[in-house]
Amino acid sequence: MPDALVRLEGVTKRYGTHVITHALRGVDLCIAPGEFTALIGPSGSGKSTLLNILGLLDRPSSGRYLLAGRDTSAMDEETLSAFRGRTIGFVFQFHNLLPEFRAWENVSMPRWIEKGRRRDEMETDARQLLEAVELGALADRKPLDMSGGQQQRVAIARALAMRPPLVLADEPTGNLDTHAADEVFALLRRFNAENGITFVIVTHDPRLAERCDRILHLVDGCLVKDERRG
Repeated sequence: MPDALVRLEGVTKRYGTHVITHALRGVDLCIAPGEFTALIGPSGSGKSTLLNILGLLDRPSSGRYLLAGRDTSAMDEETLSAFRGRTIGFVFQFHNLLPEFRAWENVSMPRWIEKGRRRDEMETDARQLLEAVELGALADRKPLDMSGGQQQRVAIARALAMRPPLVLADEPTGNLDTHAADEVFALLRRFNAENGITFVIVTHDPRLAERCDRILHLVDGCLVKDERRG
């Protein structure tokens, strides 16, 4: 797949010195731009480790990770951090919103951090993103005054603030009831369809996994099945 957005080549991850834990064992993976992929597997299978490597939050013990055609193993920490900020958005199970800031300020945070200061156009852009996730009327509300589903929508808007080509979601509906989970999932699918954003979603919910275009099965640090839907 020459035009892969994500390419892993023989990626391993080991932890420990005296007692070695093999979290990933020679993972090869290509994900094309615009794919909507679920990552599933039992607890301890290496899903979080793989997501951390995909998100440039951790480095492989061996193997290569190429993202958008760039070899991330060749980057120093400063370059890696800047590249991550421009290229990857994150959505977590627990929203990680800053409670003292309003919704639009939380959404603007990645751009504030990149530019080192706040600019007027950032508020305009954040409010437009909140409109896109159907929360425009709550832009000035703080997270603790919002429902769990609303907070997760703010987190999705924040993940899109830098217009990244790749969004990684770790159990994004795991803390929501069925109705709110379906709404959040539908929102992710809409951004995928309308904007061509590539999504990789870790989920324990088989209902949601079945609605993805591709399901990666991870067991004991190995990709044992790559199931394409439709």
